[in-house]
Amino acid sequence: MTQTTSSEVGARVRAAVRGRVWQPDDDGYDDARRVWNGAVDRRPAVVVRCADAEDVRTALLVARECDAPLSVRGGGHDWAGRALGDGAVVLDLSALRDVQVDPRAGVAVAQGGALVADVVDPAAAHGLGTATAVVRTVGMAGMTLAGGYGGLAGRFGLALDNLISADVLLPDGTRVVAGPDGDPELFWALRGGGANFGIVTAARYRLHPLGPVLGGMVLFPQQQAVQVLRGYRDLIAMAPDELTVMAGFVAGPTGEAAVFLAPTWSGDPVAGDTVLAPFLRLGTVVAGGIGPLPYGDLIRMFEQGARPGQHYTLGTRWLPTLSDHAIQVLAEAASTWSSASSLLALHHFHGAATRVAPDATAFALRSEHLLAEVIAAWPGGDPTPHRAWVERVTDALAPGALPGGYPNILGPDDAERARLAFGANADRLLAAKRRYDPDGVLTAIASLPT
Repeated sequence: MTQTTSSEVGARVRAAVRGRVWQPDDDGYDDARRVWNGAVDRRPAVVVRCADAEDVRTALLVARECDAPLSVRGGGHDWAGRALGDGAVVLDLSALRDVQVDPRAGVAVAQGGALVADVVDPAAAHGLGTATAVVRTVGMAGMTLAGGYGGLAGRFGLALDNLISADVLLPDGTRVVAGPDGDPELFWALRGGGANFGIVTAARYRLHPLGPVLGGMVLFPQQQAVQVLRGYRDLIAMAPDELTVMAGFVAGPTGEAAVFLAPTWSGDPVAGDTVLAPFLRLGTVVAGGIGPLPYGDLIRMFEQGARPGQHYTLGTRWLPTLSDHAIQVLAEAASTWSSASSLLALHHFHGAATRVAPDATAFALRSEHLLAEVIAAWPGGDPTPHRAWVERVTDALAPGALPGGYPNILGPDDAERARLAFGANADRLLAAKRRYDPDGVLTAIASLPT
């Protein structure tokens, strides 16, 4: 898009929408193009902060009429910055955060820009909850469409398993409702295929009775990493649905790496202490604690490690089990990480999430496994050592890992791993892409291979 065309697009959008519009020479443009990852420095031609779903459609159609590239911003938490495109028209949904809870029906209806906290907090006021990621500031829709690992996955499944239906704006401007009774093929593709088929302007989530959970985080010395993680491996193999336990490495009280365990017990409160006691005996607890607290407070734990404005790069592997080799790789990675702000995390996929047929949703990996996240975080400056550390760790974890990887973490250069991630569902997913977005309008924001 030439500069002249960019100006024309901006002028047309300004005249047509109710929301704010920014172009490169406008005050506030730099703030408007800022996303969670401070390492992302892209310069869109136009940023449209949509006031409602009609604004989204209007801006989409203007961009298409002008043959302008598009990107879509929900929560803006994608580490690779696919919410922004250089020279693109950004459809910014961040003002669309309204959430309505129907406690009798057990349903939350969330606009497309709602964050996890926007759903969790009002649901909790009615003694309800749903499966989410472990960070409150992640966009609910984007997290859901890719999967949504978290502390309630064992009991309630992935976030996408709790999606009832979605209002979707297709790339040609058509509005549809994707659900079991309305365009079931689109509904299938959305649940795991990400934002490749249309723009979700609202979504309905199943809510479950959920009071305070028993959880928190405990830290053990780095020197005890092998014994703690071996014990963790043995204990989670017997974990009931009500218990999902994260593990990994964070900076401890002294600034050096420490092993962490972060359980979420959502079952009988009386039984919780007995269930969690063996985890506390795996080593010497040097910090942290476990106790009853609202689920919304529990998922505040990782906010410090996910501060907006820091620089990030991420890598991932799916591990069928936590082998001794993987334990050694992670322990060494924690002792050599490029920044003390970095994080290594293991998410246990088990229970209810495994009792969904692999072809029931586009998310195909339904066997028990661990999602390994390798997260480098630093304040700014040269990214080279941090990216090199992530690459070394993910390469070292590759032997014995499952094919592919979690598409929400795979980067723009990981198309082949994304294809492998969808397994036998890949061809059906690509056919859905051709059906709903034949012109590839949303390719710039997608993880889906072509």
